[in-house]
This record gives sequence, C-alpha cells and structure tokens, in this order.
Amino acid sequence: MTADLWRLPAAELAGAIARREVSAAEVVESHLARIEAVEPEVRAFITPTPELARAQASDVDRRIAAGERLGPLAGVPLALKDILCVDGVRTTAGSRILGEFVPPYDATVVSRLREAGTPIVGKANLDEFAMGSSTENSAFGPSRNPWDTTRVPGGSSGGSAAAVAAAMAPLGIGTDTGGSIRQPAALCGVVGVKPTYGLVSRYGLIAFASSLDQVGPFARTVRDAALLLEAIAGHDPRDSTSIPDPVADLTATIEDGVSGMRIGVARELVGGEGFQAGVTARVREAADRLAALGAEVDEVSVPTFGYALSAYYLIAPAECSSNLARYDGVRYGYRAAGAADVVEMNSRTRAEGFGDEVKRRIMLGTYALSAGYYDAYYGKAQQVRTLVIREFERAYERFDLLLSATSPTTAFKIGERADDPLAMYLSDVCTIPTNLAGAAAISVPCGLAEDGLPVGLQLMGPPLSEATLLRAARAFERDFGFLPAPPLWGEGAP
Repeated sequence: MTADLWRLPAAELAGAIARREVSAAEVVESHLARIEAVEPEVRAFITPTPELARAQASDVDRRIAAGERLGPLAGVPLALKDILCVDGVRTTAGSRILGEFVPPYDATVVSRLREAGTPIVGKANLDEFAMGSSTENSAFGPSRNPWDTTRVPGGSSGGSAAAVAAAMAPLGIGTDTGGSIRQPAALCGVVGVKPTYGLVSRYGLIAFASSLDQVGPFARTVRDAALLLEAIAGHDPRDSTSIPDPVADLTATIEDGVSGMRIGVARELVGGEGFQAGVTARVREAADRLAALGAEVDEVSVPTFGYALSAYYLIAPAECSSNLARYDGVRYGYRAAGAADVVEMNSRTRAEGFGDEVKRRIMLGTYALSAGYYDAYYGKAQQVRTLVIREFERAYERFDLLLSATSPTTAFKIGERADDPLAMYLSDVCTIPTNLAGAAAISVPCGLAEDGLPVGLQLMGPPLSEATLLRAARAFERDFGFLPAPPLWGEGAP
C-alpha cells in the first residue's frame, strides 16, 4: 500500500495522513520513488528538492502528533513551477541568466504552502521566463507529455502539469499569463485553474508581464484544485495589485450542480479553422452533457476575441521588455566574462543569457514602446483589450459562465512548432481573452480526441467567479468521470 500511495488524489491522501493511517513521510517517500522511476522519461523538474520535502513532511508528522489541526492538504506533495522564489533553493525561471540564482526569501505563495503543510518535491520546468506554449524554450531542455513522451506537455507551466499527470505529485503550482496553466492542463489531461487577477499574490513571482501574470493550481480532481487555490489565495500587502477582500469558500457549494446555471458556448472558440476535429467534438459533447445536467446552454458570438491574440502579443512583450531590463549582468544572475567595458558586458550578458524566444519578445516589446510607435501598436492593443473586457461584460449579462475548448489541438510533437512562432502562439487563442480581462477560468479534462490524447474543456467566468467555475467543473467531472491514466502509469492504474 505504502509504495502505491502516489496513485491517490490529494484529498484522499490528506485524509489518510490526518487520521494517522499513513505518515506524511511515507507519502513523500512514495512520490520521491515515483519521481526516480519516471523523471528520466518526463523531465518535469529543473531542481528536485527531496531533502526539503522530507523536512517538510517530518514537520507535518510532528505537528499532527502534537495534536495540531492542520490544513486540508497537509502532507500532500507538490510540484512548484521554477518561477516562484523559495528561500535557499535555486530558482531559474528556466533561463541561463538565472541559472545559479538562489533567492534569500520565499514568495508569498510558497510561504502559504509551507503554512498549509504541502511538501515541495521539486522546482518544475517551464518555458524561459514563462514565454512559450510547449516548455521547449527552457534552457534546461524540454519536458515531455506523460501520455506520449514524443509530445509536448504544453507551456509555459509544462513541467508542473506533466508532474501531476505522471503522478510524481498530486498537486502542482503554475502561472498563467496567456494560458500557461490551462493549456498544459488540457494537453496533459489534468485540472488547471487561472484565478482572477489579484486573487493570488505575485510577490516573489519572477515577472513576465505584470498586468497579466497570475499564479494558480494543477490537480487531478476539481476538489483538489479548489483546496489548493484556497490555500494560496488571499490578500497580501506586499503585492499592490492584491485584492483586499476575503477569499470566498470555494468548496462550500462545489457539489451543488449546474441546474439553472446559464452557460454560453463561445462559438469562435469551439471550432473552425485551426481546430482539431476531435477537440471540437469532445467540447460539443461536454456542452450537451452540461445541458443534460440542467444548465441552460446556448451559443454566443464573441467576435472581438479574434483580435485578442494580436493584442496580447503587443502588450505582453512590452511588459516583458520592461521587466527583463533588470537582467544586466551587474546586480545578480549570469555575467558574460572578458568584456572590455560595461556596455559590452551588458550586451553580451543578455545575448548569451537569454534564449531566442525571450530575445524575440524583448525586441518586439521594445519596438512597440518606442517613440513614434507607442500609440500605433501598444496604445491600440490596450484599446482592443478594453473591447475584449466589454464583450465579456455583455456576455455575462446573459450567461453565468462561458464555455470553449482550452486548446484548439491536442499535444503536438516536440519540435513540430519550434521554428514557427506564429503556429506556437495560436496554441493560446482560446485562453488569452481571459488574461486580458483579468478574469477567472478553469480547464477540466473532457475526453480523448481521435489521436488518443486528452482534450480540455474551458469554463470562463467574470472576476471572482471561482466558486461558480469550480461548481460547474465539478458537476461535469462527477457526471463524466475521469480519463484513463496515461500509459506511463503502467498496469493497475486507477
């Protein structure tokens, strides 16, 4: 039994630990053994942290033995995207330029995970500075999809999604700037939540695009995702964009179903050019299933969403250009050797330290912000952002939630889109509108496409609609059931 603890979902493991049927130390050892067995195939982690996980598990067991009441996920292992600072642990953001950076403090999310008692088993791989949709842009090499290790796990939080899908951890933390939690969740067949902007603190998150970045959970079940989101959410005075209101109870209504809920199928984000037939079919079936459960389901047109991708790829690079200016080889991080002066050192440091995709976005963003082009590009993109927000507002006058595909295709082959940035960017066409609006969304598995790979159903809601989103996702999950385990789980998988 102990050896197979890695097969169990988070809430079940936490319950067994709380009842002292199994120790947190045993749960962690089971997952560390699982990591040792499958990590060479999946490559989900940049920096495994077994000793940190063991120390945290030991602390959970000590506190339980002392009679302390701990959180609902105490003792459950977690994979942390390597873009959140952990005191004393290398934090790279997937980049050579931060390859040896060791933060002297914890991100607020990490502090809350420590309080919740969730042992961190490793810093998970990602596209460099969270810029990508496949985890191929990492300076440490690509991660692989547990459903087919010749395919990408999505990105930029592909390492966290792959770790959860491969059962190396029941829980994961990612970040979502343009879909970087939901898209890998869809491609790896797990649950991923993009919270409302400001619901989760960004303090200690290495910034990509500050008006878009948000931290959120991965899990194998909707309830586990809700519990993890509750653990990390809440006001933080160290983040000026943090929402001051108390966090709603996300599990109180999670089993209440969708009867009477109004759900709009976003026509432009379900099918058409670029959408795989199997993806469209599964998402349409999911909409029919929700209708059969009592939801009022109807189609809605959201034409301005078609411009969201273009607006995003001006706004996000502009913010990236500003945020990444701090990596100059002077204060911290990689520094090129042998430069004749500071100008050459700065130039060579950035040329050698950043990968191609990061350089591409810095140049695009710098151009969009330059004199004579700011109004024509960045200013226009912000106007489109306003139009997207208004279209969401109009849609939510008729509907409680919107429904779409999470990704227009299933997981593609490693290398297939590496030399075609535009094809790669289109992977996020369904997810970007929610980021521009600062709103909430969830991806939940809804079946397998004709190629045998997972399809994600995206549910979108207005700001602070997480409880409603989780309730609808749980109703779907309860009726649909769960995907079969990936082949990497082997025989006897649940």
